[in-house]
Amino acid sequence: MPTAAKAVAALCLAALGYLASELVKTLLPEITNFGRFSEFNAIVGGFVGWIIVGTRAGRGTRDAIANGLTGVAALIFWSVFLHACLEMFQQAMKRRFDGPVEAFSAIFEIGIQYGGILMNPMMIATFLIGALLTGYFSEYAARQWK
Repeated sequence: MPTAAKAVAALCLAALGYLASELVKTLLPEITNFGRFSEFNAIVGGFVGWIIVGTRAGRGTRDAIANGLTGVAALIFWSVFLHACLEMFQQAMKRRFDGPVEAFSAIFEIGIQYGGILMNPMMIATFLIGALLTGYFSEYAARQWK
């Protein structure tokens, strides 16, 4: 059932996904072709905000902070996982793997490489501030528009 808290959480995490994607672009070489990288992560953020953060809103301020942190952790996990799967698929189409087990294990290797890029003080601060704002705004929306 649609609620204001779900909509606000989806918008907040979609915005955070887009902003974080734009910041990640500054950390990678300029020659990298990103395609619809930012839009993809914004969509992932919208789904995570709607499903995870929005459904848990309305439980209090302390839980709102934890809810925002959980949502951002889920956003990071799903974005990295999906991009690693896409990269593995692209490499598999170029026949870089000897079998399906090697391709499956490559998802995790690629994910670890992508996660390493996010271990940057600027990215960590962005995610923490985004988590606090997402938790607060979704909690406010849950209280204000029941």
